[in-house]
Amino acid sequence: MSPYNPDFDVDLAFGEKYEGCLADLLNRGKVEVKTERDLWVDTGNIAVEIRCNGRPSGLSVTKADYWAHIMTKDGDIKFIVILPVTTLKRRVKHLLGGSRARIIKGGDNNASEMVLIPLSEVMGNR
Repeated sequence: MSPYNPDFDVDLAFGEKYEGCLADLLNRGKVEVKTERDLWVDTGNIAVEIRCNGRPSGLSVTKADYWAHIMTKDGDIKFIVILPVTTLKRRVKHLLGGSRARIIKGGDNNASEMVLIPLSEVMGNR
């Protein structure tokens, strides 16, 4: 991260560069979008599907470049987390290996296997 620069033009250019990156990502990138309902507020977790009916699904098979997780409460968006898919896959593997995430069954007829990831661990440094 670059340090604060009191020169308005430099900070403006820096901000505009990443505004453009986000616009490109949303307009031209492949983004897998998942939405969490209110449960995350109480559990502090997001759920990322990896298998359904015993077959790879969700994160395991996505062709997207980015993964967006929309966090809602009472039908309102509270925040959105967007990560490169490669980063999220690396995070999931790291967290499962360190027992800081776990796999659960859920969805219709408990047919899905999902990784529960604590929100505090989503952004990590790996």
